[in-house]
Amino acid sequence: MTKLGNSLDQRTFDKLRRLYIIALSTIAVSIIVSQLLIRSHLSRQESDSSVINVAGRQRMLSQKLTKDIVSLSAETNTTKISQLKDQIRATLKLWELSHDALQKGNDSLGLPGDNSLAVSEKFKLLNPVFDTIQSATTSIINSPVDSENSFLEKYSPEIEKIKANEGEFLKLMDDIVNQYDLEADHKVAWLRQLELWLTILTLLILLGEFLFIFWPAAKSVKSILSDLLTAEKHAKKMAYDADILSISKEKSIKELRALSRAMDDTLLFARILPNGTIVHMGNKFSRLFKFSKFNDATMIWDVLSHIETEQLAIEDVITKNIKTGWQGEVKATTKDKIDIWLEMAIIPYNPTEDKSEILIIASDITMRKQAQLEIDRLTTKSFEEKMNQQKVISSKIIENQEKEQNRIAKDVHDGIGQMLTGLKYNLESIDTSDFNKAKVKIEHLKELTSNIIKGVRTATFNLTPPELTDHGIVPAINKLVQELSKLTGKDIVFFNKTDFNQRLDSLEEINIYRITQEAINNAIKYADSTHILVSLSHSKNILSIVIDDNGKGFDPSKVKHIKAGDGGMGLTFMQERIKYIDGRLFLNSEEGKGTRITLNIPLK
Repeated sequence: MTKLGNSLDQRTFDKLRRLYIIALSTIAVSIIVSQLLIRSHLSRQESDSSVINVAGRQRMLSQKLTKDIVSLSAETNTTKISQLKDQIRATLKLWELSHDALQKGNDSLGLPGDNSLAVSEKFKLLNPVFDTIQSATTSIINSPVDSENSFLEKYSPEIEKIKANEGEFLKLMDDIVNQYDLEADHKVAWLRQLELWLTILTLLILLGEFLFIFWPAAKSVKSILSDLLTAEKHAKKMAYDADILSISKEKSIKELRALSRAMDDTLLFARILPNGTIVHMGNKFSRLFKFSKFNDATMIWDVLSHIETEQLAIEDVITKNIKTGWQGEVKATTKDKIDIWLEMAIIPYNPTEDKSEILIIASDITMRKQAQLEIDRLTTKSFEEKMNQQKVISSKIIENQEKEQNRIAKDVHDGIGQMLTGLKYNLESIDTSDFNKAKVKIEHLKELTSNIIKGVRTATFNLTPPELTDHGIVPAINKLVQELSKLTGKDIVFFNKTDFNQRLDSLEEINIYRITQEAINNAIKYADSTHILVSLSHSKNILSIVIDDNGKGFDPSKVKHIKAGDGGMGLTFMQERIKYIDGRLFLNSEEGKGTRITLNIPLK
């Protein structure tokens, strides 16, 4: 797995993330620009139908006006003459309003008034005809009704003017309507051409992203598959070597027993059980601490010191390193109250397959330690404080780096690695001679490949998001929830109850983000949950984040003290991070009733 770890380093993930961001941003920009151009053009065309409609109506109104005036000239009843005049007056008013609005614009009629040069020139030809008809009509409708003969004789010239100009008006108005219709067609044709070019541009962008982004990513996955196959071959060879080593196990145990007898008289040597009970203590060790070999069930830390604080310190070192081993310095006190400094090594040891012990090998470094302490005492206080502070900062930086690397390695190994192994075995099991079974296998492989791609995206997304450094913890958690909801298909919701939008210290933000991310990932991977709610609230002094899920839950007492495994290690990481930022973490869960994790962080 070393090659795989090296190929999936931080730089590779950053590169993939930047490429995906560029690809998505390019598509988004092209879509937005296309929509803006199309909407801008459509907004200019919204009034075209209204303009053509009103212009066409002008022809109808002029005909109606002429018809009513002719009817008026033939009418002899004064009452009907008055009614016809009112009707003509209303028609004339609408005709005048529409004629003016077509040229200058009118919001109520939906007319912009931004005519082209060709339309404006046609209106210049139409206006004299319009004015003649308008003037003659106005004279007729404003005249008093005396007698039929005097009315006809007096306004017969105006009626003839209207009849003579009505045909010319219709002809010129037809030209204007046709010009409006022609210009609208040109706009539609231009819009079609714009849509064609935008479609071609989008296809070119997609082709470029396939060639320069997705295809290289596919090559990277292929390389990872090759590395995994190589790793599998190495694993088989290691298994074979392990079988050979097991044959010589008994011989090694016998040699170790002989070595133990030699160490009794030459080194500070002891064997203990994992609970601290002494199984054997060498002669030199026994003489130094005056240990009687006839004592039963004696704890090693009770022998090395009678001071409670020293006993607890030795017990803590041994219990924490039962499986991993340890080497360092410890302080002890003999029964004569003499301080002893030991260079101690803790070595896990299995004398049989079902039994485990711990070897304690130590050397007396009291003289050297006393000299070292004297030198340290002479160091100035300010220098000592600066060195200690720098040591703590460096330790925390290294610790956080190791945790993030372990997280990435675990995600790749447990998720992508297992799915790729399954993909390999399924590929090997395809029988090309049986078409139906091969077809079913290939469909299954497609689904498995989709899961692998989703796993790669999830592992990539688990790196530090740009939203965290650019915008702060609230946008980063919101983005995290959205992306995980898309990737997993689960209903994951973020709710900012108090509209918190403050920026915190960068180390506080990254630790809050990682704790929230770990809690959500645990709910996704291990809780079998379908709904996850992340809620955030704050007061003057406290920022509170609560992660609830409706999963299967668990008994917190069973994982509280576990330092390895799925639940225990994740909980340990969260607790260490929350301590680092002076916050508190509360875990509430019950089997079958989901889990709630609450984070309280002080606001400075």
